[in-house]
Formats: sequence, structure tokens, C-alpha cells
Amino acid sequence: STLSSRRESQHSGWVSISVGCNNTCTFCIVPSLRGKEKDRRPGDILAEVEALVADGVVEVTLLGQNVNSYGAEFRDKGAFAKLLRAVGNVDGIERVRFTSPHPAAFSDDVIDAMAETPTVMPQLHMPLQSGSDTILKSMRRSYRTKRFMNILDTVRERIPHAAITTDIIVGFPGETEEDFQGTMDIVRRARFSQAFTFQYSIRPGTPAATMDNQVPKDVVQERFERLTALQDEIAWDENKTQIGREVEVLVTKLPHGDSPRLSGRAEDNRLVHVGIPEGAQMPRPGDFVTATVTEAKPYFLLADSGFSVRPSRAGDAYDRAQADSCGAPSPGQGAAGATNLGMPTIRPRG
Repeated sequence: STLSSRRESQHSGWVSISVGCNNTCTFCIVPSLRGKEKDRRPGDILAEVEALVADGVVEVTLLGQNVNSYGAEFRDKGAFAKLLRAVGNVDGIERVRFTSPHPAAFSDDVIDAMAETPTVMPQLHMPLQSGSDTILKSMRRSYRTKRFMNILDTVRERIPHAAITTDIIVGFPGETEEDFQGTMDIVRRARFSQAFTFQYSIRPGTPAATMDNQVPKDVVQERFERLTALQDEIAWDENKTQIGREVEVLVTKLPHGDSPRLSGRAEDNRLVHVGIPEGAQMPRPGDFVTATVTEAKPYFLLADSGFSVRPSRAGDAYDRAQADSCGAPSPGQGAAGATNLGMPTIRPRG
């Protein structure tokens, strides 16, 4: 087991559970570059999580190209659900997330593990890629839109407050206006809290790169703009439903410069900016604050009616790191670290 965890802060870590991929999506170069999926042993993963906890981490994200196929290498179809429960039960872990699953292999035992393990957060990133069954077939995505929507319905039945995000590709070769309207229809029905939308571009070495009927750039751009406008409207509407709700926020960034609020992530991974009343106790990155949402924007929430602080071991770790560095920020970071979009940062190898 040679895969190491990625640390973005004192409070959170990314833990790889596998590398490579057994799927053959026609737009993706990963199988060619990384080969077939190789799974880490559960004991190695748990040992790494325990080591992170000992270092102050309170949140871990399990990372793989297709996390819910974890265990195929050692022939245990229920391995990922078992791993999710086991990581969630590690003493000291407060939040567990994972990315990314694949709709074809996403099973009810994983949904059960999410619903029944309090530390597994009510958040699911489920890549759609296209709302057209014709395009999904051309992509070699081994599911169809009915299967995708059934997953979302089951998750929302078991975890009513879950926030669901997705990936969508616009302008895949051969995509017609009818195919695109299928994507728009699924977006309207699915009510994603956020969608990572991409304009298709040719990747040399992939089967899609040489397909006929490449969609003209101006058509792709126009469809992309329609899709993002729709999704922004839906995300804003969904965020408005959070107004008046009490949320617990893991603090990731303190006020600085022209940003008077502290920032962090709610349990469902929504970005929350929290106002600081005069004289209020200032939390540390890694501490938790509980606040009531007062306003919603398309990409974040505001909570400006005060908050309570719950100190954490991650906050203590932040203090130790500051003391060790005499208060100087790490290279490339502000003193409080950076607020990211919930995705791992990929850095070039030196």
C-alpha cells in the first residue's frame, strides 16, 4: 500500500482507497494512463485514517476513480459499504465523505451505510455526464437515465436532507438538440445543489477523439450557457430552502482583508459564510460553529445572526502548527488556509 493521503489543512485529509479504473468511458484517458483498478487493503486504509486522526484531522474524504467498485480486486462486492461504516466509526472522525462513485455500480448497501453512519455526511456526488441514453451509450457509460434517477430517489428517501451534486459534459460527439434537451430535463428533475459542467474537448488517445459528428464549438458554447443558467437558477432555489435552518459549519477560513466573515462547509458540503458579531469568540480553522442561515446565493449561504463555537482537536492542531511556524503561514497559503470547492487540488510533481 503505497498511496499516501493528501493534506489540505490541519482539519481535513484525502485518503486514496484505489487507483486506476476498470471502466472504458470513451471520453476518459485515465484507464490508459493508470491501468486497471488496484484496491488498497481495508486495514491499510483504516490505519492511515487513524494516523490522520492522531494528527488532528476531523474530516476525511475517501478518494477513487470509482469508489463503489472498491473490493472487486479481492472479490468483495460489499467492501465499500463496509469500509464506509468502518471509517465512520474511527474514534475522533467527525465527518466522512467520498468521491466519486459510478451510477452503474452504486448499490443500496452503500446508501444504507450513508444513512446509518452518523459521521458519513448527507452529501452525494453522482456523475450524470449526459441526460440522453443515446449519448450515455456512446460514452460507454453502463447505466441509463432511469437508473440514475432511481438512485437519487432512493438516496432522498433514506437521507431527506442530502445535497446531491453531479458532473455533466456538454457537446459530446453526436449530441443533438434533442439529446441536450434530455440533459436539461434531468437537471430540472434532479434538482442538483451544484453541477460541475464541462464543454467537451478532444483528448488525444480516447475513442471519442476520432468519433464522427464532432459538435461545433459555437453550438457547444450556446448549450453550455443554457445549461449553466438553468443550474444556477436551481441551485439558488435549493439554497433558499436552507434559510432559517441551523447548520454546523467546519471552519476553513478566517476573516481577512475585505472578507469580514469566516467561511466553512456545512455537513452537506454547502459553502457557508458566517458573520461575526462584535465581541464574539473567534473560532480557529478546524473548529465547528453552529449558526442559522439568513440569506442564500446561488453558490453559498450566509449566516449573520450570530453563532456558537465548538472547539475541536483540529483547532488545537492549528494552534500547534501556528506555534511551530511562529505564526507564519505555510507557503502558498494565508494564515487560515484556503477555502476550496470540495475537490482535491492537483499539483504538478516537482
